[in-house]
Amino acid sequence: MIKRYLGLDVGDRTIGIAVSDALGLTAQGVETIRRTSLKDDLARLKTLMDEYDTTSLVIGLPKNMDGTEGERCAIVKAFFEEVKKAVPESDAVFWDERLSTVAAAKSLISADVSRRKRKKVIDKMAAVFILQGFLDSGAKG
Repeated sequence: MIKRYLGLDVGDRTIGIAVSDALGLTAQGVETIRRTSLKDDLARLKTLMDEYDTTSLVIGLPKNMDGTEGERCAIVKAFFEEVKKAVPESDAVFWDERLSTVAAAKSLISADVSRRKRKKVIDKMAAVFILQGFLDSGAKG
């Protein structure tokens, strides 16, 4: 049985969401959750986990450029602890997301997407880059 994953790019205002295909080869953008409250954010994430029939998350870990973990990493890990309370069967792989947003922006610019439209989809695209990096690494189990 192939395991599906949801990729997450967790930010203060948004959570970019991507999903792996049924074969676990490619990542597709799903949506950008506009954060309102932790309760609502978790409810939407749980709905997506149910919709895509997965409890496996690949969460971007925003390490510093020197590879160390700072305050942002602690915030992302604390968010997953809240996910774990809401969905106890969930598991996560934290994936180094350095430069994922930069790569997503370059990809959108090269596709000639307007600045206004880029702003709406950048987090979802960053989640795609995070998840695709994980899938390409062969680390999935």
